[in-house]
Amino acid sequence: MVIAVAILFITVLMAGWLVRFLPQNNQRWLKLLLAFSGAYLFSLTILHILPDVLLSTQEPHRVGFYILGGFFLQLVLEVFSHGIEHGHIHAHGGHGHGGQHSHSVPVLLLVSLIIHSLLEGSVLIQSRMAAQQAHEHLHTHAHVGDNFYHILAGIALHHIPAAIALMSVLVDRLHSFKKAFGYLLLFALAAPAGLLFSNYVALEQLLSGEAYTVLTGLVVGNFLHISTTILFETSPEHRFNQGKLLATLAGAFLAIGAGML
Repeated sequence: MVIAVAILFITVLMAGWLVRFLPQNNQRWLKLLLAFSGAYLFSLTILHILPDVLLSTQEPHRVGFYILGGFFLQLVLEVFSHGIEHGHIHAHGGHGHGGQHSHSVPVLLLVSLIIHSLLEGSVLIQSRMAAQQAHEHLHTHAHVGDNFYHILAGIALHHIPAAIALMSVLVDRLHSFKKAFGYLLLFALAAPAGLLFSNYVALEQLLSGEAYTVLTGLVVGNFLHISTTILFETSPEHRFNQGKLLATLAGAFLAIGAGML
C-alpha cells in the first residue's frame, strides 16, 4: 500500500518537475507518450477492469448505466479542466481567455482534476485483503483487486502527461515555477487520498454492497472517455504516423502482457 501511494504521488511530482527541462516548442514527445498511455489505459479497461466489474454484480446490466454516468461525468469535468487529463496544453495561456485572469490560479481546473484523480484512486483496492473479504461477503467479487498493480500502472502512466500539462498551465499563469509546484502538490495528493479512503475508510462498504460496482463502473466510463479522446486527439487528421503507431501498439501489448503475468 505504501508503495502504491508513493508511486502515485512521486509520478506526478517528477512529471511536473520535468516541465522545467522539457522543450515546450516541440510537443512530439508528448504526443507519443499520450498515444502509449492512452492505448494502455484503453486496453486495460477493456481486458481487465470492465470484465471485473461485470463479474462483481449479480445484475451486470446495471453496469452499463454506471459506465455511461462515468463517461458523461468526465465530459462535465472537462468543461472546467479543458482537457488537462489527456495532455491539453495549447488551450491555455498566461492571460486566460480574452486576456483575463493573468497571474490567477485556475481554481475550477484544479478542483475538476482533483475530483477526477480521487475517483481513479478510489478503485485501487489492495488485492489480498479485498479479495478475501469480498469472498466472505458476497462470493461474487472474486476478482476484486486482482489487477491492482495493472490499474496502478495505468493511472500512473495517465498522470504523467496530465501533470506535465497542468504544470505547464500553472507556470504560464503564475509566472513562478515554485508557486505552480505548490499547487501541483494538491493534484499529486488526490489519487493517494482516494486509494487510502477506499482501503481504510470505506472498504467494508465497498465490498458489502453495490458501491464497488457503481464506483468501478464510473471509472470504466471515465477511462473510456479519456483513452479514446487521447487516441483521437494525437491524430487529429485520423492518420497514423509510424511513431504513434508503434507507441499505440506498445501500450496495447503491455496491457495484454500484464494480464498474462
